[in-house]
Amino acid sequence: MAEGETESPGPKKRGPYISSVTSRSVNLMIRGVVLFFIGVFLALVLNLLQIQRNVTLFPPDVIASIFSSAWWVPPCCGTASAVIGLLYPCIDRHLGEPHKFKREWSSVMRCVAVFVGINHASAKVDFDNNIQLSLTLAALSIGLWWTFDRSRSGFGLGVGIAFLATVVTQLLVYNGVYQYTSPDFLYVRSWLPCIFFAGGITMGNIGRQLAMYECKVIAEKSHQE
Repeated sequence: MAEGETESPGPKKRGPYISSVTSRSVNLMIRGVVLFFIGVFLALVLNLLQIQRNVTLFPPDVIASIFSSAWWVPPCCGTASAVIGLLYPCIDRHLGEPHKFKREWSSVMRCVAVFVGINHASAKVDFDNNIQLSLTLAALSIGLWWTFDRSRSGFGLGVGIAFLATVVTQLLVYNGVYQYTSPDFLYVRSWLPCIFFAGGITMGNIGRQLAMYECKVIAEKSHQE
């Protein structure tokens, strides 16, 4: 090469650390979006069941959107689902206890089906009193955790999610955003924490499975390189 000529700079390759961070950020965003839309879909379906059985009542002026659901319910449930689904694998990594119990998509789909069944039972099955219904749903929710999770972190997060979600729901009902028919636990139904607990376990399982799939993809790319 003659003097005075400079070599044209080629495309700069990103270092392995930057590439890894970028890949993780993109995958995290994709997982969040997937979890959000799963939460929106489940909220639409499950809320429809509750409204059809007159378990929850919305003011007439807000029942003007898809599936007779208040417009804010699906986005809120989708956001909560994304947070929960991303939180579960993060806590697993922080505790150094990777969740390996029944890590396949068929198990996750069964978990979703059981959760929908529990929610359906809360609206369809008639008991003599709410205490019997609450105890039955509590047993089913704990059974869902034992069947598809069995981790201490999963149980603890499920209880925390149930508590926080119930408090938020109490505040919403107190402020007249919507209401429950025949409330027996302050302003809501006594079985509502069981639904929130089962929902937290379900979204946690989906989030863990998505995280495990992401790890497999990254491992395969690293192996190919």
